[in-house]
Amino acid sequence: MARVNRREFVKSSAAALGVALGTPLFGLSADHSFKTALVGSGWWGMNILRAGIAAGRSDVVALCDVDQNYLDPAVEEVAGLTGRRPASYRDYRELLHAEKPEIVIVATPDHWHPLITIAAVEAGAHVYVEKPIGHTIQEGRAMVNAARKNDRVVQVGTHRRISPHNVSGMEFLRSGKAGKIGSVRAFVYNQGDPSAPTPDSEVPAGLDWDFWCGPAPYRPFNKRIHPRGFRNFLDFANGTLGDWGIHWLDQILWWTEEKYPRKVYSTGGRHVMTDNSDAPDTQIATFEFESFTAHWQHHAYAGASNENHRFGCYFYGTEGVFHMGWLDGWTFYPKNSGASIIHSEPRLHDPDSQNIPELWEDFLSAIDSGTQPVCDIEIGHRSTNMSLLGMLSLKLGRAVEWDGEREQIVGDSAANALLKRDYRAPWVYPSV
Repeated sequence: MARVNRREFVKSSAAALGVALGTPLFGLSADHSFKTALVGSGWWGMNILRAGIAAGRSDVVALCDVDQNYLDPAVEEVAGLTGRRPASYRDYRELLHAEKPEIVIVATPDHWHPLITIAAVEAGAHVYVEKPIGHTIQEGRAMVNAARKNDRVVQVGTHRRISPHNVSGMEFLRSGKAGKIGSVRAFVYNQGDPSAPTPDSEVPAGLDWDFWCGPAPYRPFNKRIHPRGFRNFLDFANGTLGDWGIHWLDQILWWTEEKYPRKVYSTGGRHVMTDNSDAPDTQIATFEFESFTAHWQHHAYAGASNENHRFGCYFYGTEGVFHMGWLDGWTFYPKNSGASIIHSEPRLHDPDSQNIPELWEDFLSAIDSGTQPVCDIEIGHRSTNMSLLGMLSLKLGRAVEWDGEREQIVGDSAANALLKRDYRAPWVYPSV
């Protein structure tokens, strides 16, 4: 797998994607160093921050985490990387008030993304927020509105939008070489094993569990939830569709000129896994667009017969089948048996085979030029919505008709009630 030079690629990809690189925003020079803060100092948050430090324009002033067991090592690492020890906080509100950062990275569990992002842009910061942008659809709309009202750049961490093979793959699809696309299948096939439930336990020393739960329902601490297991607990996230699904459904929205599906139906359940998580281990969702139909499928067991094809999207066209993958790049299988298969290798970064450095460079370029980034918050909102609509249909047990302009479900009050949820006091659901 090839590794890509960050600066060379971001220049070429910005041109290919129409990202304007103009005069600096607010009179800042193009080498201005931004006061940067990270909220959520775990595994992925540190991946993002390392890319920000490597780009050379981040003065890391503070880190924030409700778990001292992650916060303290992160502070030490940043001090080693930069020669400066950042301040540490347990409460993001105190950080924003005291440090007044210009950039905030939001890399917490999903249920915290909206409140922190909105608070950061209202405090004057530009934000890089991990996907999915929120837990419910109306949270996402509130985030978009807050970014626009405060004229802040908000980049969403769907880094495949700028990955070299994804960019070239989109160019191939849009060229018409795959013909007219009638259907797309997005999928993730994981290889978990059934296991016994993990009993609740005492909260580890150094962790503020009440704050970790935050606006979500409070539940006893469980090692399967934290660290890193929260995505399979529906109080805090939306399972595989709400995690992996964002990346691959986003590829579909990137390819099509349509902004949203008009009808969604999902089915599935917990058929194999026996632990104490509650996300579906098996799920199929159908998204009806005006000009094509998209399908999502995942299972949390068995894996796939071809390990390289455990993730991705198949685009089915009149000239053949196009697979947009991850670790295996993209491949086009022409319908004409005499034609050659076309393949493009990925160019990814360690650790974790990602393209965060390119996405960070695009983020900085958007701030400098006053343009929207390649993964703007509105784009992230639409892609998150597709996953959330699939989960909403699964919970209801029926199809929903989606009015994407009004962001309402047509003629279904019970479904519309699921576009938001009650927050646990004292937290207040963000105003749309």
